[in-house]
Amino acid sequence: MKLNKTIEEKKHFDSEKLKRIEILHQQLNLSTNTSLNVRYAIYDKLYNEYKSFNYHQAFNHVQKLRQISYALKDPVKEAQSKVDLGFILLSSGMFKEAFDSFKTVNVKILPDSVRREYYYLTARTYYDLADFDKDDYYTPVYNAQAGKYIDSATALTSKNSFEYLYYNGLKYLKLGNTEKAVVSLKTLISRYRLSPHEFAVTASTLSDIYIRKDRPDSAINLLVRAAIADVRSSTKEAAAMLNLAQLLYQQGDVQNAYVFIKQAMDDAIYYGARQRKIQVGAILPVIAAKQLNSVENQRRILLFYASSLTVLAIIIIIFATIIYKQLKKLRIADKVIIETNHNLQQSLNKLNEADKIKEEYVGYYFNLISEYISKLEKFKRSVDNKLTAKRYEDIRVLIDNINLNKEREELFFNFDKAFLKIFPNFVNGFNLLFAEKNQIKLLPNQLLNTDLRIFALVRLGITDTEKIANILEYSINTIYNYKARIKSRANIPKEEFEHAIMAINAF
Repeated sequence: MKLNKTIEEKKHFDSEKLKRIEILHQQLNLSTNTSLNVRYAIYDKLYNEYKSFNYHQAFNHVQKLRQISYALKDPVKEAQSKVDLGFILLSSGMFKEAFDSFKTVNVKILPDSVRREYYYLTARTYYDLADFDKDDYYTPVYNAQAGKYIDSATALTSKNSFEYLYYNGLKYLKLGNTEKAVVSLKTLISRYRLSPHEFAVTASTLSDIYIRKDRPDSAINLLVRAAIADVRSSTKEAAAMLNLAQLLYQQGDVQNAYVFIKQAMDDAIYYGARQRKIQVGAILPVIAAKQLNSVENQRRILLFYASSLTVLAIIIIIFATIIYKQLKKLRIADKVIIETNHNLQQSLNKLNEADKIKEEYVGYYFNLISEYISKLEKFKRSVDNKLTAKRYEDIRVLIDNINLNKEREELFFNFDKAFLKIFPNFVNGFNLLFAEKNQIKLLPNQLLNTDLRIFALVRLGITDTEKIANILEYSINTIYNYKARIKSRANIPKEEFEHAIMAINAF
């Protein structure tokens, strides 16, 4: 696939961009004694290099643009810098912050070119938010709002321009009029000389229509071309690679899907795109697992051939050489997969936490029940023996020897031990929510106290006060009082306390 070759040249394209950026930084260092307008122009060029390449650098440079525009007392430049800030906030998935930035723009003072950009970006923010929410109620509302902004923008745009055709096509797509959307987007691809970035967004949008129309081959072709354009333009904030990986996985091409989903994650991390990392993180483990299974299948086949051909010495030598080479490749593949899975572990921890908790506590309660059954069987045998021997007073002694307090303490101790096995840093995490004087100091050999145990149950998802009271054998009012007292001493608002407890990581 042509995209694989382009990915191999990815470092070269990124290197070219970094060279352009370095030249601009050199110009900036030489312009310390020049006018603010000159420095503004250089910072603007740096921002444009970074805006789809690296969020953090773009954010730093747009702040410089804002500072200079304030120093120049130029309201148009101030507004432009706010629009620029909105673009990178949107690209990073920070929808609220993007809207906040756009709301501070005085649209009335903007020239048509900046006003047009403002309207298009606001429309895109609503569309992206609608796609991210995927909510039956809010998504249509956001799409309708975006359509209004597109109408305002296109009123200021030449009908033959890229922006006019693309955003109208996007609006038609969101309205469900795919035929008109296809006409606009195909016109751009076939008749216009587009920049790599313009081609990538157009092809990606058109591929979405083909996916809806169940034309996966056409969609794959467009997404491959879009991804190539993104790599060549060093665009790190893009959806083409992710969408292509998902589509190839659905079509059974796991190998290429795995290569491309890794590229999508690398780009999302490099840029700092929060929502893209979430989207990629949801599908990458699935594809990686499938790839790992494929590698394991290859390993089993090779081992079968190796064991089957041990009869003939010459053939053994030939196949041993082949197997050695293949196993070497497999080890390399295993190493890559292991390294990738290691990098994904932090994301997978949250996904696996519920299953691990369930597994630990099922085992814990099976062991606990087994112990109590053994005790009951032993007690039953003793009572039966006493009854048979008519030693009734001894039965009273057996009953008196049952120490419920000790049993309860042992139950709590086993609960504490099982809980801390899952949440070994719970006590430290809990104490971080308090000033040092209010932190819990446990006694020697004490795993948890009542305060910690109440919120250990909360961390396990047991939030009903009555259930907690029943488990710990306290009254409901006592549990309420414990909670109120603990929350009143915390460093954070009471209503946020239990959210902070839930944020303490397991394992």
